[in-house]
Amino acid sequence: MENVLSSSDALNGTSLSFIGCGVMAEAIIAGLLGQNLVKPEQVVGSHPSAERREELQGKYGVRIFEHNREAAQATSSNGQATTSSIVILTVKPQRLGIILGELREVVQPEQLVISIVAGARVETIADALQHRAIVRAMPNTPAQIGEGMTVWTATAEVSNGQQAQIHAIFGALGREMHVEEERMIDMATALSATGPTYTFLVMEALIDAGVHMRFSRHVAEELVLQTMLGSVLFARESRKHPAELRNMVTSPGGTSAEAIYQMEKGSLRTVLSKAVWAAYQRATALGRTAKE
Repeated sequence: MENVLSSSDALNGTSLSFIGCGVMAEAIIAGLLGQNLVKPEQVVGSHPSAERREELQGKYGVRIFEHNREAAQATSSNGQATTSSIVILTVKPQRLGIILGELREVVQPEQLVISIVAGARVETIADALQHRAIVRAMPNTPAQIGEGMTVWTATAEVSNGQQAQIHAIFGALGREMHVEEERMIDMATALSATGPTYTFLVMEALIDAGVHMRFSRHVAEELVLQTMLGSVLFARESRKHPAELRNMVTSPGGTSAEAIYQMEKGSLRTVLSKAVWAAYQRATALGRTAKE
């Protein structure tokens, strides 16, 4: 579906209310402000900790309330009839049921609701809020430096203009991808949202291997980080299949061939596949928890 507005225009005059201002909410706020897609006065949020509220207000110049209802009402009752409003749910799955109950009579029909709550189904949110214009999304932690991957889906009630706003919001975090089927969000949770965990663990193992060979930890870290970064960028730029790239650096009887033999012997592929599947099952279980 084509965007009706460019990213730079999509959020003009749009109020954003972040329900729960944790790490990911801050990443979105920082990305939007950093790219001048919104102004501080367009952003409000909620957090129970006074220290956290003061931190975010001082850092970004946005308004942060103690209570969730206050944050949602601040964008729905600002007296500006032409201003669109978005409520973004960025809370823990275990808290979602309580928070939806708090917001049920506050969220207005014209507002768009975006959820980045792991596992939380669109149906669960829609039923609890009695609201139909809902987006379910799953970003990952590299969003904090503008290199994230966000996968999202939207209900039929989300307009073209609202979809343009979604592209702008998640585009500020890195790359974003729209999918038609909601089950793909749980799949993306297991693959791309949990993906940094797999990557960090491999990085840690390689660094430890370097230290085992008597590199200093500092040197091992530098070698591993740059090698992984360069490999990812090379894969993106070359547009070749990873198997083809691997074959390019694997000579008969060479070091890569010996290393691959040991990884295959240790069932590395199977372990990674099982890890992703376990993460997928956990994501679906979180959805059931949120519904309860």
